[in-house]
Amino acid sequence: MSLPEVLQRELGSEDPVARVGLGGDDELFVTPTRTLVYRAERLLSDESVESYAHDAERLSVTEKRRKARLTLDYGLEGEESFSLPRGSLDEVLHPVLAGVLAAADITAAGETVERTFQFSELTLVVTSRRLVKHVGAAVWDEEFEEYAYGDVTDVDFEEGSVSTSIVLTVDGRQERFKTPTEDTRAVREALTEALLDHYDVRTLSAFREAAAPEPDPETEAPQETAAAGDGVDFGSGPDPLSADPAEVDDPTNATREDTGGADAAAVASVEEGLGGAGEPADGETVAAAATDTQAEDDAFADSGFEPAAPEDELAEEVAQLRETVRRQREEIERNGELIEQLIEELRRGR
Repeated sequence: MSLPEVLQRELGSEDPVARVGLGGDDELFVTPTRTLVYRAERLLSDESVESYAHDAERLSVTEKRRKARLTLDYGLEGEESFSLPRGSLDEVLHPVLAGVLAAADITAAGETVERTFQFSELTLVVTSRRLVKHVGAAVWDEEFEEYAYGDVTDVDFEEGSVSTSIVLTVDGRQERFKTPTEDTRAVREALTEALLDHYDVRTLSAFREAAAPEPDPETEAPQETAAAGDGVDFGSGPDPLSADPAEVDDPTNATREDTGGADAAAVASVEEGLGGAGEPADGETVAAAATDTQAEDDAFADSGFEPAAPEDELAEEVAQLRETVRRQREEIERNGELIEQLIEELRRGR
């Protein structure tokens, strides 16, 4: 399909890698270095082309009922933005964000951006080599996190009524983030497919086997040393100091003449401390109490009940509150547009 002449002049030697319709004859073109917005000729304006470089420090999205706006922040050089129909936002955001990530050297040469997900204040970018996560009002800025697939050893999805937790095991630690339940299937398929392709396997079980860390031989060495130590002979012990057999056998060198009475007194004292023969000793009472407590714990564990997880309950409540705020915000925007339309009609004398 041929391109408008004014757009061809602006492109020069670059070739567009993505092309998205914006309604009517307006179109958006994405090249490796910039985004071009073509506006067709109108009754009061000529056709034009707006260019937006991808070397931005921040990319933000503002949504209204019918329109959306993408803003690129270039730091000291200021901001530039362009509007588009809200229905075209997802199709436009994917190639534009891919170009910005490539310009920021977050994605490498030959690395492709497979899917882009934007959930309120969470943005997920699934590439062929890593998962990029950003949390905040902007879609992307320098405060992002990335997880290379080579460091991921497991992935799990904990589904809830409102949101689903994605659990990544990276370098032995777990990273959790929540996505809306209605979008879980798309996120699961995109992330799982990217991981399987990276490890060149077909199933998650094969991925876990391929990604499992190799055993460290240094951690096994102490066990071998301990096993070998079972046969170590330490000898019969040191000899008594200044011990002459003749002196030891001599009764005159003994320090105690009669210990029978002292031993009997000690036994009586111990029995008295234990409460007598007919009463249980304090030690026995403590042991019985500990046994009862252990029995109660075992009975509770066998019942199948588990203590509630307050963090999960709090996360569910926060997700519900966010959904309520989102609906209220849309209602406010809708009312604002109606008021603007009414004011405009009153000015025209309707």
